[in-house]
Amino acid sequence: MTARDARLHAFRSDLADARLKGEVTAERFVAGRPARIAVPVADVRKAPRPDAGINTQFLSGDDVLVFEDIKGWAWVQSERDGYVGYVAANELGGREHEPTHVVCVPRTFVYPGPDLRFPIAGNLSMGSTLTVTGAAETRGTHYAVLSSGQALIAGHLQPVGDVAADYVSVAETFLGTPYLWGGVSGFGIDCSGLVQLAMRMAGRDVLRDSDMQAKGIGEPLEPGPDYSGLRRGDLVFWKGHVAIMTDAETMIHANGHTMLVSREGLKEAVDRIGYLYGGPTGFRRP
Repeated sequence: MTARDARLHAFRSDLADARLKGEVTAERFVAGRPARIAVPVADVRKAPRPDAGINTQFLSGDDVLVFEDIKGWAWVQSERDGYVGYVAANELGGREHEPTHVVCVPRTFVYPGPDLRFPIAGNLSMGSTLTVTGAAETRGTHYAVLSSGQALIAGHLQPVGDVAADYVSVAETFLGTPYLWGGVSGFGIDCSGLVQLAMRMAGRDVLRDSDMQAKGIGEPLEPGPDYSGLRRGDLVFWKGHVAIMTDAETMIHANGHTMLVSREGLKEAVDRIGYLYGGPTGFRRP
């Protein structure tokens, strides 16, 4: 049988995605049931337990396939990036409506109606999708209205299909966002999550983890002597880490050193990170 990455293919010894029949060994094969993430951020865990580690997160409106529901947990796979894991079953909903808009700012509030003075009803991260059914204006502020009557600031949304011109500019809007292992949202994000979400908003879907990105984004790059060949948008990889160059000398990354998304000089980062983890393992140009 072909070796498969369990992060990207739904298979266990007892159960597997029907699409993998003939490629993996399992007691049963099932077709995935379509569902959609119905909470602002769903933690995707390694095992169906609340104390299990978080590998990644899915955002509100993300489409998934469900292969198993058991004891309050769902074993799912993202249809966007293929990531597999366990989410709480009550965080899933149906796909009754086609999404029309996506949140295009790091974070935004959901109001019970079109008035910013109302107590908030929730919040959403950049990258979340939703279905807008109407519009309203209150005291000069424009709102996008949902079928539930809830409302969001219209300027915080863009139509599905619109994309940013520069993924680095998107990443820079996250400066100061807390670092969160496994995070992919404006509420907390990790290094490869920042790359993935920024590129997603620029119209490019890439894989989730830094080792996947180091193999699959763009082309390998020789940085030249003293890293002189780097430019804005290039990616720098270490073992288990990735950063985005904002210019020839400076990078932005979500990191455990500051526990924030922050800027840092590349040479300073190489010296600091090298003390514990060694030097860069590769460079790529998207």
